[in-house]
Amino acid sequence: MAGAFVGGAALGAAFGELLKVVEDVAIKAVYFKSIVKRIESILNQITPTIEEIKNLNRVLDRSEKETAMFTDQLRDAKRLVRSCAKVKWWNYCAKPCYSNRLLDFEESLVRFFQIEVQAMQLRDGMKILMQVNEVGSKLDRIGTMGGSFRPIGFVGCCGVPGVPEFVVGFDEPLRELKMQILNEGEQVVVLSAPGGCGKTTLAKMLCRDEEIEGTFDMNENLEFDMFKDNIFFVTFSKSPNLKVIIEKMFQHKDYPVPEFQTEEDAINQLESLLKRIGPTPMLLVLDDVWSGSEFLTEKFKFQISKYKILVTSRSVFPRFSTYKLKLLKDQDAMDLFCHSAFPQHGRSSIPKDLVSKIMRRCGGFPLALKVVGRSLYGEPEVIWKNRLKPWSEAQSILYSNNELLICLQPSLDALDGMYKIKECFLDLASFPEDQRIPVTALMDMWVELYNLDEDGEDAIAILHQLSNRNLVNLVLTRKDASETNGYYNEHFVMQHDLLRDLAIHQSDQNPIEHRKRLIVDIVANDLPRWWIDQREHPVHARLVSISTGVLILSI
Repeated sequence: MAGAFVGGAALGAAFGELLKVVEDVAIKAVYFKSIVKRIESILNQITPTIEEIKNLNRVLDRSEKETAMFTDQLRDAKRLVRSCAKVKWWNYCAKPCYSNRLLDFEESLVRFFQIEVQAMQLRDGMKILMQVNEVGSKLDRIGTMGGSFRPIGFVGCCGVPGVPEFVVGFDEPLRELKMQILNEGEQVVVLSAPGGCGKTTLAKMLCRDEEIEGTFDMNENLEFDMFKDNIFFVTFSKSPNLKVIIEKMFQHKDYPVPEFQTEEDAINQLESLLKRIGPTPMLLVLDDVWSGSEFLTEKFKFQISKYKILVTSRSVFPRFSTYKLKLLKDQDAMDLFCHSAFPQHGRSSIPKDLVSKIMRRCGGFPLALKVVGRSLYGEPEVIWKNRLKPWSEAQSILYSNNELLICLQPSLDALDGMYKIKECFLDLASFPEDQRIPVTALMDMWVELYNLDEDGEDAIAILHQLSNRNLVNLVLTRKDASETNGYYNEHFVMQHDLLRDLAIHQSDQNPIEHRKRLIVDIVANDLPRWWIDQREHPVHARLVSISTGVLILSI
């Protein structure tokens, strides 16, 4: 296939320009029509090959020196065809000359693809065969080093993805998480945080940590760094397919993949594989495990020495040891935001207080800091002020950043099918941001709205469910406060601003007159537009919150 070995962007561009001119002249020209038509037919036949040449060479980053001469011929041919179109009917001397030149080009076009391209293919095929033989020889040499080594498959089946080149604020979390992983008593550790906090990034950093690689990499003394086959990195997702996951683990170790009859058979085969690898230390990372899938995590637990499992999740799984990743501190958040907004390490003319205000609206979420910062890169001060204005008017940051919404929305989607829990989460947005919400107030409200038990146990259970999903933080103002005595005066709830924005965004999807909750943030004397437009329309909300920045009225 010629496209794999020759050509490039310059050849593709020259070919496309020539084809366009030939098609135009074939329609309009009176003379040379038969020759131009034949050239057009040849060009149309080789168009797919030229496109493949262009695409593959972009991927392979191949040199265009070999086809430079032919590229120049295509450009000369374009000028020739254009000149032919300009030959007048009375110019009998020019017609034979241009006809011969067109015939010469037609012949060179056919010769290039029939002879030169095939020679290039043969030569490049021999080069590839030679390189494959060299790789095979190296693998054979490695295989003679003794021990239980087996050559691994290509990196990618369950290989550790790359870490972003700029990461801040994760030194301490990495150290603490590493201590939990290396703790002899813990086989499963859950790394938990809301979406957009950097759980996957921290997990990748852990896998690439020198101490962890030295512990879990049986091949650390080999010549090639690619032989790191005792760390499996698997994306679990919302609907995991256990058979596919286990197939990838077999492929990662370059073992033949058995034909699994059932999921139970796949799990049994995996256990046998891991026992063959042992007693060498092994680390399995299950990334993005959803709430409700923790029972699947149990299936990957085996009584194997030095076998560890790291789970990343938006939720907390009480049955496992958990490490909660915190949001970035202000200085780290500022460093990350400025790296995205000012890659050249300069703030230009943007005032520091304006930068600080926008950074704080991102709430310490790494994803929010990167997305918002990137969106403001290179923008003048007026755009920065314009971006801050709607947020100052109580509009959510999610309205102007769809990527953030996409990241956080699954946390809310995970509550589908749990009607009361989801409704209670949405109710929390009725309270002002950055304030502690008394649990007793929530109990009174939810008893009325959802017919919960008046003793408060149902409400507390719901709050624990939300806390386990990192959607709220439960706060005790006294260390000796207890739930066992039925008194909850010392219990409070706090919700992060972005999660509150998510709840408000969800509630705002319906028309005003059909909303269950009406959340009104009044800034100065400015009333929301819908307030004025809807004066004569009834509002049927069951929960109304009006904030003026000082006084909160809940109805």
